[in-house]
Formats: sequence, structure tokens, C-alpha cells
Amino acid sequence: MNYETIIYTTDGAIATIWLNRPDDLNTIVPPMTDELEAAVACAVRDQAVKVIVLRGAGRAFCAGFNFSGGFHQWDDRIASAGSWDAGKDFIAACSPVTGWVQKFMSLWHSPKPVIAMVHGWALGGGSEMALCADLVLMSEDARIGTPYSRMWGCHHAGMWVHRLGLAKAKELALTGRPLSGTEAVACGLVNRAVPFAELEVETYKLAHELASIPLSQLAAMKLVVNQAYENMGLKSTQLLGSVLDGLMRNTPEALAFIGFAEQAGVPAAVAQRDALFGDYSQAPADGKPDPRHSYAAPRAGKQP
Repeated sequence: MNYETIIYTTDGAIATIWLNRPDDLNTIVPPMTDELEAAVACAVRDQAVKVIVLRGAGRAFCAGFNFSGGFHQWDDRIASAGSWDAGKDFIAACSPVTGWVQKFMSLWHSPKPVIAMVHGWALGGGSEMALCADLVLMSEDARIGTPYSRMWGCHHAGMWVHRLGLAKAKELALTGRPLSGTEAVACGLVNRAVPFAELEVETYKLAHELASIPLSQLAAMKLVVNQAYENMGLKSTQLLGSVLDGLMRNTPEALAFIGFAEQAGVPAAVAQRDALFGDYSQAPADGKPDPRHSYAAPRAGKQP
């Protein structure tokens, strides 16, 4: 298949999936979730591949779902006659064929380990995507967070809850505050944080180390850990979160927020949302990722 929003490459035993909408901080648009799932399936079927790396082109890993057009690009799945349809949204969100969480969870269900390499911003749905990977490496200056905690969403993949202890999970769920790579390691959300200059080298060093292990061994160890968390109720959390996410996108306050974003632009809407907290776009320079930290995507990859 020809991809619109990602680039898929292989190098020996390592497959790399690049999120490739750099001009829009790799925000999620309808083709991306389907293409992510397809690329993971391609890597799973490729007998030469043992490890998958997920990363972003440009200045960010993924800044979440794109709502610059008022989220209307998803209307075929969640709306009727131009208005939100709760029934359609619920069916789309919970279906293994169309659900966003189920697409992200292709990373979790892959028998081959997945390493998310996070730089820049990993926000909202982008953070949920990264946390569905098995191992997450971040640059120290990167920021991961759920601004939807304040408006227009809810945890839907459940990974923020299941990766953190109660105290930190509740604090971040209620405040939506972002974490730097260093802070995310300290609270156990991700595995490692390194300076940006070392992130790519460290990620692929780890990938090569994993690739030296028999694939059956990797798959068995991944499966037993995954099963433990599924036994704790991960799928039930995801089901509830997916339904609540649809509801929270359609409260009176949320509709006013998205309407303001359509009228005044997304920067104005998020500035209003985050002004009191002084973070995300409203943070000082030392509270944001370094904008010079960017990756150029490969010009061409081995397409499945």
C-alpha cells in the first residue's frame, strides 16, 4: 500500500515506522491510525523483522489528534447530518475495525517488541500511542502530556493509568500537566530519558540488543507481561475511556472550546485553556521542547 501519513522502512531485523506529517507536528488525521495498524502488520508478517521502532519526523513525535478543522474530518464515523451522533461514535470507538484505541493497540499486540522514540511533543492521542509501545525512550527536553484532561477528552487507551501508581495517575489525570522526559522516567511512565543528541543512537542500540534475542523468547516475555496487565482490567479501562472520551468531546463546554478553535484558531483556544497553568504553548522556553531538535524523515523506504 502507499502511505499518506507514515513512512515504513526496514534495516535488517529492525523495522521503523515514521509518523510523517512534520508540518503539523504529526497530528493524527483519519488515515494515520489505519496506516499505523497496517505498518505494524507488515512488520509482524516480515520474517526478517524482530523489532519495531516508532518515531516522528520533524519537531515532534505526535501532538495528538488534529482538530484544526473542528474535528469534522472524522464526521463519517461519529456524526450524522453534521452533528455528533452518540450511537455512531460509540460504535466506531469500540469496534476492533475502526476504534482508535484498537489501532494504537496493534503496537501492544504485536508479538515483536516495539520501541517508541519520543522527541518534541507527545500529547493527547500521541501520548496514548507512544505508551502502547513496549519500551519508551524520550529526549530529556521532550514533553508528554494529556491536555485533554482539562477539556475535550478522556484517557482512552488506559496506559497513563496502568503505567503509573495511583497518586501520580490521579494527579496528572486531574491537572493534565505535561512531564519532561526526565520527569516521566522519575515517575515510572517511560523507560529512559537521554539528551536529544543521544536519543537516536540509544534507541537503535536497544533495538539491536533486542534483535540479538530469539524472536520466540521476545514474544513469550512480552505476552506474559501483557497478559498480567490485561488480567488487571486494561481492556475494561479502555472500553470505559473510549466511551467517556466521546462524551467529553460533546459537553457544552467542549463544544464551546472547539467552536472557538474553529473561529479563532487552535493556538488561541489552547492558549485560553492553558493560561492559568502556564504550560504547553504557554510555558516559558525552558518548559518546552527545544524547537531545534528535529529529525528529517528518509526520502524513501521499503514499502510493503
